[in-house]
Amino acid sequence: MSEETIQLELDDAGLAPGLPTPSDPRDQVQDVPYRPVEFRDDDLPAALERCAGWLRQAQQWLGEPVDVLAVHLDYDERDGFPYYDLKILCNEEDLAGVPLALRQKGDTARS
Repeated sequence: MSEETIQLELDDAGLAPGLPTPSDPRDQVQDVPYRPVEFRDDDLPAALERCAGWLRQAQQWLGEPVDVLAVHLDYDERDGFPYYDLKILCNEEDLAGVPLALRQKGDTARS
């Protein structure tokens, strides 16, 4: 069995530069294994719609479904903060673009 090395281009946060970013400034990709992608809003349907839109963009970019381990919904009652905090826990390899890099490497090898 041979081990192949794949070289990835990642930003300082360990994400692929081409990964779509959540569209609202209150939303973010966080930094832990099975990285939470967070969508915050006072309006839950709006947060869910942005989450779904980001998932569609990320899957189109990746070329396959993003591996989502869990969906977590919480709330924040502090003044000045969005009430709903929706997080989807995503496979960090998908957010780093590993499946995309593997396909590109395979395409290059066949050329």
